[in-house]
Amino acid sequence: MRRKLRNPLSKLNVKQQLVLMFIVLTIPLFVLNAYGNDRAGQILKRHVTNAYIELSKQNFRLINRDIEAVNKVTSTVFQNQLLQQLNPVSSDKTVLERVKNYEKLEDILTTYSQETDDREPIYYSLYVYDPNNTYFFAPFYPGPRVSGVYFFSDEEKPEWFEEAVAKKGKGYLRIVEHLSQPTEGQSRQKTLAYIRAINSIYKNGTIGVLVVTNLDARVGESLETVSLPEGELFFTDWNNRILSSTTGEWGSVLELPEEAKTEDMTSTVKDIITKDYIYVMNVNHVLQQKLVYKVPLHALLQQQNEIKRLIQLISIVYFVASLVFLLYFWRSLMTPIQRLVYFVRRYEPGNVVPETPRRGRTDEVSVLISTIYEMARRLNSLVHYKYTMDLKQKESQLQLLYQQINPHLLYNTLESIYWKSKLEGNTASAEMIKELSKLMKISLSRGRELITLEEEMEHATAYIKLQQHRHDYQFRVSIDIPEEYRQVLIPKITLQPLIENSMIHGVRHMGEDGMIGITVRGDQEDIFVTIEDNGYRPIDLEKISRLLEEETPDPSLGYGIRNIHQRIRLHFGEGYGLGYAIRSGGGLLATLHIPRTLPEEE
Repeated sequence: MRRKLRNPLSKLNVKQQLVLMFIVLTIPLFVLNAYGNDRAGQILKRHVTNAYIELSKQNFRLINRDIEAVNKVTSTVFQNQLLQQLNPVSSDKTVLERVKNYEKLEDILTTYSQETDDREPIYYSLYVYDPNNTYFFAPFYPGPRVSGVYFFSDEEKPEWFEEAVAKKGKGYLRIVEHLSQPTEGQSRQKTLAYIRAINSIYKNGTIGVLVVTNLDARVGESLETVSLPEGELFFTDWNNRILSSTTGEWGSVLELPEEAKTEDMTSTVKDIITKDYIYVMNVNHVLQQKLVYKVPLHALLQQQNEIKRLIQLISIVYFVASLVFLLYFWRSLMTPIQRLVYFVRRYEPGNVVPETPRRGRTDEVSVLISTIYEMARRLNSLVHYKYTMDLKQKESQLQLLYQQINPHLLYNTLESIYWKSKLEGNTASAEMIKELSKLMKISLSRGRELITLEEEMEHATAYIKLQQHRHDYQFRVSIDIPEEYRQVLIPKITLQPLIENSMIHGVRHMGEDGMIGITVRGDQEDIFVTIEDNGYRPIDLEKISRLLEEETPDPSLGYGIRNIHQRIRLHFGEGYGLGYAIRSGGGLLATLHIPRTLPEEE
């Protein structure tokens, strides 16, 4: 006989099976993510940190070396004896001597302008202010690719001359649009120049300004030695103005991300990775210059295809393995649960419950199935029990309706007696019967617990009139209820007990001197109903407070005002209720604090 294979997971409960499935599904995911992230991080670090930063350092070092070389040459020219003796204002020398000096200075600057290698040449020019036109024989046709000595008057003074003099001998890079005042027919003069004022060693003052032109070609030549995958190189000043670039753009301002602020840099190199680009910045704090590499991020990601293919292969294998495990757990757990859901959806309380399905397992799913079937059977029993109790409840309601006939019958009988007394001329008796019938009517209130303040005041007024007729009281009653508060809801039979207390314990024996006042005040949220009297008896507020607040008050103190206080809190919450205070001028002041609730809001 063939032996039947037993499911090894049948001994595990659902929790253990789910934990096992979680481990099987998540461990490969963690391993895959760790491997992919590690490889991607290594590639990004290798390409960005090792390549771009080091390349940027070398490239920036080359550019700075060229600028430092220019600076050294300008220092040499600065110390030249012939240049230091140049004084255009003085006319001590003859014209021939001035011509010879001019030719010597021209030769010196031409010598420095010649390059011994194949690199782009740079040109040294000296601009001297000559207000008296002492060097009238010297031509004034400066150009970015020409070296020479130029003497100019006020009309020919370049726009950048005063700026250079203000630097007091400090050299700086500047994009020069015109080497002289722009004139009609002037050739293109825009160039990146190194400008430095030449000060006199022997006396105060500026001799002239030394300008090194065509530096844009020299810097551009250095930038072109670097090849980036779809990247761009920019050489800028401290304000991000482009001095030279591989794109041919210069003179405009380079847009950099917010993180690329130079003020926040503590080192000379900084790399920033944004959504679209990788920025590598190399700065020179002394010369106030920057070299910026801008590389599209997609160009870097193209080099990670090898890692992506490997991750895709692992993902496919992982997906197939997960699918196999998922199908197995689906058959083991979900099939019985689906059958149970089918039964629950079709089951209606009261229907016959079929026999509980039997499974050869004792896990939570089997327990759940048997429990739900048993609950369905118990629910059927409860349905039959509820049906029986509903019948008994309807019988009780019918008996209650019979009992309610008596108060209504009494109210109708009082109305009949009132009209009969009225017809027979017994006016006083008729009025008392009328007020009593009002008390009966409002007390019923059609079964409502909350009535309007106007209805409650009608009930209280009927009680006052009934007591005045009964005991011939001569006290005065003042009522001040603004029209806007008459529709506010209040628990029924709330004012009558308070008015009764004021009558019995306050103004009962005062005759016409007795006074009871009912006042309503409030705002958009709260209503305060005040019942005050001018009684003369001493009042113990501490006993009243104990009666209102203690859980087990003294029964000898009574329950009327405590009942009112508790009912208000049951309806509206702990923030509302009844409070007492001594009235100024004698007597007691009772205040009802209730919310401003209208019938439609209830």
